[in-house]
Amino acid sequence: MPFALLTQTSRADDKKAVRAAVADALTDPDISRLVVEPRVAERFAPTVAHENDIFLSQVLAALMVTERLDVEVAYVSAEATPATRRYGLPHGPAARELAEHGTAVAVPLIRDDAATVVIGSARHLGAEGAKLHGETYVDNDRLFDGEVRSILIEPTLTAPGLRAQVERMLLPGRWFAGRACQTGGTNVVVEREGVVNPRVVKRSTFYRHVADLLLVRP
Repeated sequence: MPFALLTQTSRADDKKAVRAAVADALTDPDISRLVVEPRVAERFAPTVAHENDIFLSQVLAALMVTERLDVEVAYVSAEATPATRRYGLPHGPAARELAEHGTAVAVPLIRDDAATVVIGSARHLGAEGAKLHGETYVDNDRLFDGEVRSILIEPTLTAPGLRAQVERMLLPGRWFAGRACQTGGTNVVVEREGVVNPRVVKRSTFYRHVADLLLVRP
């Protein structure tokens, strides 16, 4: 299996650098798999798991926007992350072994309306720590109408592609599965892989992309 090793050499969220690295790796027409290896800058930093997942999500977004989701992707993270847990992936040496010798399977690819891929989790929140004011739908099911703490959104391994719930302080809300989760409101901000974008938007949608991700899994 011809593969290219894509090692992080810049900030995980440097979209321009990641897209250039992906394009360079795919100049060889024989390459059919990318082995994605985030950099471990501070192994015990609390954000390292999210940093690893952010780098992978940027790689997947680059493949998505260039319509190269025919390329298989293997994830070699030194630590367990939300994404490794979500997709049942190993980390450390076992991840490298799987990346080189494992088989890829199609799984739903979840993106948002800003062409950002989510592989761990996302949230719809209220701006500046306030409650979220608005409403959320998963497909035709309404999760809430009014005010809530936040909405948690996660990819799923199988169709329809994602699930979402209202987050509460005590009892968790019911999970709703669907192809899309849309929140509209007066003070919506979006968290992706643990990082909040403070820009207030009127609407945000996460949904299953038309093409699946070819992910190397056990």
